[in-house]
Amino acid sequence: MSMPSRYPAQPQSPYQEAPFANTYYQSPIIPRATNRSLLKYIFLGIITLGIYDLFVMTESTNTVNIAASRYDGRNSLHYLLMVFLVGWATMGIGWLVWFHNLSDRIGNELQRRGYPRLLSASDYWLWNILGSIIIVGPFVYLYKFFKALNILAADYNRRG
Repeated sequence: MSMPSRYPAQPQSPYQEAPFANTYYQSPIIPRATNRSLLKYIFLGIITLGIYDLFVMTESTNTVNIAASRYDGRNSLHYLLMVFLVGWATMGIGWLVWFHNLSDRIGNELQRRGYPRLLSASDYWLWNILGSIIIVGPFVYLYKFFKALNILAADYNRRG
């Protein structure tokens, strides 16, 4: 006869939460920013000649990596490395793949946390790429991107 374990059963897949996951949450040591907005991104990006944009996207990538990596086992490439090295070396293809993957990771993590899937790779291709024909498409994508990321960061700040 085997003795019962003192510890709860561990989840079988990285997306399945442990049975005790909803009873106790440990708040993060360093809370993630939840105040990203499209107008601030555009306005401060113009004033700082793009430096603020680099900062926001770098911080956004770090937020996704911190919130999602322990569940999906992936780690997105640092934004500055993508912008200054990989994107140019791949003649722009690296940027497309990077944003595709990041958008999908944000949507997957929101869905795993019980929120509606506000962002996906198809949003990137439809709004940012094809939507650039109507000029406002990339702005719609960035709005959706920041909204989804703010929700993800707020949930991470609350539940870890």
